[in-house]
Amino acid sequence: MKVRLSDYNLNWKVLFERECKLLFDILKDEVVRFEHFGSTAVRGMKAKPVIDMMVLVKDISTIDTYNSIFEVLGYDVAGEWGIPGRRLLRKGGENRSHHIHIYQYDHPEIYRHLAVRDYLLEHPAEIKDYSAKKEELFEKYDETREYSKAKKGYVMELEKRALKYFENGQLND
Repeated sequence: MKVRLSDYNLNWKVLFERECKLLFDILKDEVVRFEHFGSTAVRGMKAKPVIDMMVLVKDISTIDTYNSIFEVLGYDVAGEWGIPGRRLLRKGGENRSHHIHIYQYDHPEIYRHLAVRDYLLEHPAEIKDYSAKKEELFEKYDETREYSKAKKGYVMELEKRALKYFENGQLND
């Protein structure tokens, strides 16, 4: 898939909220809460125009029973996709619009994602640096797989800074 990189777009929040409504209508009482994370959740951040969102649910074991509904509605059901206890849905095919990460409300991966988001929101210089890194890599790589691999080290260091910053566990809820 070709790399796409965009300036921050206020419409990303609207797309997130619209998807929340759609998913809530499907999952109803299973939903604990929704979280918008990743670069599209950070005002001022350059991003692939793909909304990363989490659906936190009461019991992850029930989610697979919704797969046929997800598929009918155009989601690619990718299963755990490398993270045990997660369910990943992708929407939009080659012109992907959403990555939906479904976790049970107490899954340990949730904190990591939210720590990075909240750290960026509190550190404008990090937003500027990360956006510059993305632009640099966008110029070098055409394919998403190569681009993502090239930025992995940067993202891991950013994640370490975020986790250290929030060592006391206090994220913005």
